[in-house]
Amino acid sequence: MAKRDYYEVLGVANSASASDIKAAYRKLALKYHPDRNPDDKAAEEKFKEASEAYEVLSDSDKRARYDRFGHQGVGSQGFQDVNDIFSSFGSIFEDFFGFTGAGQGRGRVRRGADLRYDMAIEFEEAVFGVERQVELERPIRCETCDGSGAKKGSGRITCRTCGGQGQVNRTQGFFAIRTTCHACGGEGTIVEKPCDDCRGQGRVNKKRTLTVKVPAGVDSGVRLRLSGEGEPGPAGGPNGDLYVVLHVKESERFVRDGLDLIVEQPIGIAQASLGCDLKIKTLDGESDISIPAGSQSGDRVTLAGAGVPHLKGVGRGDMHIQLRVVVPKKLSKEQKELLQKYAEISKEETTINTSGGFFHRIFSQD
Repeated sequence: MAKRDYYEVLGVANSASASDIKAAYRKLALKYHPDRNPDDKAAEEKFKEASEAYEVLSDSDKRARYDRFGHQGVGSQGFQDVNDIFSSFGSIFEDFFGFTGAGQGRGRVRRGADLRYDMAIEFEEAVFGVERQVELERPIRCETCDGSGAKKGSGRITCRTCGGQGQVNRTQGFFAIRTTCHACGGEGTIVEKPCDDCRGQGRVNKKRTLTVKVPAGVDSGVRLRLSGEGEPGPAGGPNGDLYVVLHVKESERFVRDGLDLIVEQPIGIAQASLGCDLKIKTLDGESDISIPAGSQSGDRVTLAGAGVPHLKGVGRGDMHIQLRVVVPKKLSKEQKELLQKYAEISKEETTINTSGGFFHRIFSQD
């Protein structure tokens, strides 16, 4: 997908002043800031797009190259993560909001990463819900240092590599690039004396058993969020979340169509012609159904409310019994005589010289 024009992104003319560009970016940053739009991926993309435009247009050299050569002149790949934005524009956000923003910048508490766990469940468990115990190994906050990474009695000191800025300058040819400090990870501080148990990481791996409550009516691809069960944040920051992604096994009997279930039911030619009452197996047990006289293969009989419960707990779908009329491959002498008589009454040709014909096909198999 082609990138939009940076001036268009910020909503300014290509003759806009530096203060106009900064004001336009401030307006968009306020509108699409992650703190104001939690878990909104569309807003996050808008935030990153505006930040990429500002990164270029706020720099006089980059802006000049962009005005002359377009996107190829600046070679910007954009921001892959909002952390990069706050690291690059820490002072700008302090000017905008009084702090770096979204708990991601230097001096702010950062949230831990989210985790994913894939869980397979049976078809019936997806329909009616189930409670599962899952065991997984994941990082947890170190109890010895309470996640700080520092040995008791010590703390954090200013990073000597970046001088507490959280960023360092790298020179590539004629260009000077400002990047996150590798020594402190953009924090601006490092652990003075690392904790012996976690070696300064503030977290350790540990097996943990969690209870996952799967609601009735789920389907494959549904994600269940377990708040606070993800990785702990750095330097004692809050935990991320754990997302359990469900994978529902197929049923040997039932086919699911949204909230409805479809099941095939074979019946004989007499049952289809004369009609009958049958017991059908449903997810709730056996149920009686009536097959109308003259039923054809492909016809459906519906059991209302015998389908999948709605995820919100209001009502259920239906079960559709799709009929399949089974023609016998072999007939006894008496069956042949009776069917022959029926054919004569109905004036249906069954001789071997007649091509096609329902009863001709039956008799020719013997």
